[in-house]
Amino acid sequence: MLLGAIADDFTGASDLANTLAKGGMATTQFVGVPASKAPADCEAGVVALKTRSIAPEQAVRQSLEAADWLKAQGCEQFLFKYCSTFDSTPMGNIGPVAEALLDRLGADLAVVCPVFPATGRRLFMGHLFVGDKLLSESGMEKHPLTPMTDPNIRRWLRLQTRGEVGLITLDTVRAGPEALAAAFHAERRKGVRLVVTDAIVDSDLMVLGAALAGHRLVTGGSGIALGLPENFRRAGKLAGGAGTKSVVKGPAVVLCGSCSTASQRQVAAYLKSRPGLALDPAGLMDGSMSIDKAAAWVAARNGAAPIVYSTADPASVADAQQRFGRAEIAAKVEHFFAGLVRRLADSGVRRVVVGGGETSGAVVEALGLTSLGIGEEIDPGVPALVAERNGPLGLALKSGNFGADDFFEKAVERIGTA
Repeated sequence: MLLGAIADDFTGASDLANTLAKGGMATTQFVGVPASKAPADCEAGVVALKTRSIAPEQAVRQSLEAADWLKAQGCEQFLFKYCSTFDSTPMGNIGPVAEALLDRLGADLAVVCPVFPATGRRLFMGHLFVGDKLLSESGMEKHPLTPMTDPNIRRWLRLQTRGEVGLITLDTVRAGPEALAAAFHAERRKGVRLVVTDAIVDSDLMVLGAALAGHRLVTGGSGIALGLPENFRRAGKLAGGAGTKSVVKGPAVVLCGSCSTASQRQVAAYLKSRPGLALDPAGLMDGSMSIDKAAAWVAARNGAAPIVYSTADPASVADAQQRFGRAEIAAKVEHFFAGLVRRLADSGVRRVVVGGGETSGAVVEALGLTSLGIGEEIDPGVPALVAERNGPLGLALKSGNFGADDFFEKAVERIGTA
């Protein structure tokens, strides 16, 4: 294995795996830290964790376990993948994990770049934009778990770290790899270990990727990986592996736990032609909506690819959190989707489309999957995935903010047939 990645959620892992596979690296997504060695033909391994919203010390411990396993596979370079909207709180977990990985890997500096131009995430003068809006005005300021109220990534990251955070601006990036290398060296001399780096378009990321050849640790969104495969190709280390292609046949279901504005549009679009079951928080909390009832509802619509969703507008989410508690609601929703997908897969559902990072993590863990093959891209950052669970199982794991309005319909079709 040449490149080892640690992702802080399951949708981010598949997003990154998609980027690396498109770049020509034979890529496998692992569910948690594997208990055995990686396949011999794996050039890039992505370990999917569920550490974005847990306590910082737990996130650090799990990330270091993943790093140790990847080191044992012989990785030359490591990548810490987080969301392109930098989802985190003032306590972490991006800063604590990044600093811990620097220490464990013996690295002196790591770039910080959550940029993903294909989905409108751009960084200028250290400020993160989502489309034409600052991060703090994009809807992410209302995120139920990690509200992003400051678009200044350097300032936000400094709240989470022990040391100072540097900044390399776009003019240096545009000056080319040599100028970037000099800027990195200057930051090292100042004792800076994490340096936020601007990027606006894919070509900026390609320049950055070239400058990162030989860096032990890289951190960022999936866009940071655009230029990394070329470094290994230039060194003659890639075999030119292709992505997984597999035909998955069987009933489909869509599960959406994300409440992002993009997910709200996607659910609304899907409901125009497909049956849907909305989960009421009160019903989940008092047990009047059960896994048995939801599974029976899906079974009665076998062949219609129905959607079960807890997606709601911010006001409704805030009201439910106030009534029942933020953590309690989140745990109940994850538990519900985990139990439901296990029941559905056991009863013959073969295609599962999931919206939301936390929901995706709950679903993959509930299914007991250990690795995922990377298939064709459905929308930027979201590939079709293939796993084995009593036969081929097709999945799509979508970050809440990703995907076009018709994503769910496309995903159901791309991951297989009825």
